[in-house]
Amino acid sequence: MNLITPDFGLFFWQTITFAIVLFVLGKFAWGPIMSSLKEREDSITDALESAAKAKVEMASLKAANEALLQEARLERDKMLRDAQTVANNLLNEAKDKALKEGNLLLENARRGIETEKNAALAEVKNHAVNIALEVAEKILKRELKDNDAQKALVSEYLKETTLN
Repeated sequence: MNLITPDFGLFFWQTITFAIVLFVLGKFAWGPIMSSLKEREDSITDALESAAKAKVEMASLKAANEALLQEARLERDKMLRDAQTVANNLLNEAKDKALKEGNLLLENARRGIETEKNAALAEVKNHAVNIALEVAEKILKRELKDNDAQKALVSEYLKETTLN
């Protein structure tokens, strides 16, 4: 047996054996191996496409989220401005109402003081008139006790009075 230089028979049987093994492998093993490789390649391709689609979808969702977030911020700012405006309006209305009520109370107080002042002045005038009448009555009683004094007073008044 010479392994370095093979015989023709050995070469022939090895070639036949190789062809049979190749045929059996090609018939039964090569097809399933190739189909499983094709399936794996397809699944990897599908996974890559799905990943690319997911990446694009994530980018669009991120953009949509950013747009929604920006819109929410704008709406929040608008609501804060509106609330500030309403608060300022309410504060101004309250100030105006308080000022009007204060002015009304002040005017009513002035009227009350003026009324009380006029009533006090009228009372003082009435009291002064009463005192003057009492003094005049006492003076006249003392002056007019006798008849001659009364006649002299009447004639003096008649001289001062001019008749038309």
